[in-house]
Amino acid sequence: MKRVAIVQSNYIPWKGYFDLIRSVDEFILLDEVQFTKRDWRNRNKIKTPAGAVWLTIPVLVKGRYFQKISETEVSDPEWRADHWRSIVAHYSKAPFFPMFRKTFEQCYLGSHDVLLSAINRRFIETICAVLGIATPIRDSTEYASHGDKTERLVRLCQSAGANVYISGPAARAYMQEELFCEAGIALEYFDYAGYPEYPQFHPPFDHAVSILDLIFQTGPDAPAFLKRA
Repeated sequence: MKRVAIVQSNYIPWKGYFDLIRSVDEFILLDEVQFTKRDWRNRNKIKTPAGAVWLTIPVLVKGRYFQKISETEVSDPEWRADHWRSIVAHYSKAPFFPMFRKTFEQCYLGSHDVLLSAINRRFIETICAVLGIATPIRDSTEYASHGDKTERLVRLCQSAGANVYISGPAARAYMQEELFCEAGIALEYFDYAGYPEYPQFHPPFDHAVSILDLIFQTGPDAPAFLKRA
């Protein structure tokens, strides 16, 4: 049995994203689809005394032109220093920030990628290494695929040699489940419920923030908080 998940790249995603990665045998980044504004592709949240606030990568958006995530470019290179200053300001007193400071400082200040997909993948792979997640990460362009939504997912599964597809629960709204059945591929929906809380600055507790929060607060114990009750 080969289990795969196929998801758009996100910027410093929440813990559920990495729980999904570690639950499959291969994780495919599908960035050859429409870039969506005010979404998780180029932004995420961190905890602050004022509550959860957005860190947003500024990108160039070409009006009504169909713009893929993979071709979306950064519009202001200063975002790197700005975001890093915000993270230092709000997490420098977290118990494990010193342990991971150099790792993430390098992610922010040691690269000059201009494509959003490359930036997101750099962070995702770095965070996987921190969490001890060894799932191979592939780009959808490495496989043959075509069609709209469900058909494309089925083709990617077939190209990757997968017989189980793990989908996020929100996809139930549009998924043509019969196409997976016809292709002999089992379709399962991931459950993001039941994550335990951990020590977190600025109550009340918020699960829906970047996983950087979990890493800086719990350090080597972070993977244990990806295990659901």
